[in-house]
Amino acid sequence: MNDMRAALYDSYGPPEVLYEGRVPVPVPRPEEVLVRVHATSVNGGELYGRAGRVRLVTGRRFPLRTGMDFTGEIARTGGAVSGLREGDRVWGLLGRRFGSAAEYVAVRPRQLSYAPGNTGLVEAASLPAGTTAITALETKARLKPGERLLVRGASGGIGSVAVQLGKALGAHVTGLAGTKNLDFVRRLGADEALSYATTGPAELGRFDVVLDTVGTEHRAFRRLLTPGGRMVSIAFDIDHPAASLGYLAVSAVHGPRRVRFFSGNPTHDLFARLARYVEAGAIHPVVDTVHPLGDIAVAHRALERGGVRGKHVIRVV
Repeated sequence: MNDMRAALYDSYGPPEVLYEGRVPVPVPRPEEVLVRVHATSVNGGELYGRAGRVRLVTGRRFPLRTGMDFTGEIARTGGAVSGLREGDRVWGLLGRRFGSAAEYVAVRPRQLSYAPGNTGLVEAASLPAGTTAITALETKARLKPGERLLVRGASGGIGSVAVQLGKALGAHVTGLAGTKNLDFVRRLGADEALSYATTGPAELGRFDVVLDTVGTEHRAFRRLLTPGGRMVSIAFDIDHPAASLGYLAVSAVHGPRRVRFFSGNPTHDLFARLARYVEAGAIHPVVDTVHPLGDIAVAHRALERGGVRGKHVIRVV
């Protein structure tokens, strides 16, 4: 086993630059485990990376890789690793790098946990981004039972988990999504589902917590907060990054209605908490489409078109 299949691209550009190629199998360090990947999902950050919109981070050492999260089985453990064994079912995140759209990844144990036992590994690949929803609602917003929660982007990968989690935490949940996805958002458990095409921010009412997964119109949505309300944004306006990030920074420290912004980098405990929610039946996998690794460009194109319901999952095995 010297090389493996992986999703690659040799230049920045549209989804069509992606292809299935071969790269060396990673050799785990003593403090790492080698995971045989069953599936990964397509995340928004990967679209920006592939298009070259964050090339200061991704660089120009082609071919570059894609994929952030993974589900799979441990194939080998480093000599300094304890508590994990070959064959254990796990899920996790590479951290602040790409490359999980491949047959194998090498990671530290703190970057993964046991996968939930009541769902398949391909379906489970739609859920690792749910760690962001947990951090947003439990840690940053401290959502309480009976509070009113607005989830912006409620049909997407993070939003679809946030709707389910909000209900599990006892909130009244309003989901904002595309018109074609409103029934879908209601089936996730939302008390109300409204179309962003026909309902502007001024028509939405007041909320104790706003979770924004879109990254635009921060000022307008912040105005919807009740006194003492909290807005958590996990995205910024990629077309106007300086203004968007500047507003988020100022809003985090000034005014009674604070905005929390963060970029998730979850570790073991957070993945383990998500697994418990899944095993308890409070959160379910939400898969839009399962694509083979060779169709990685198709999956990227589908996410760019919008209207996604949950996640586009890449089956590797």
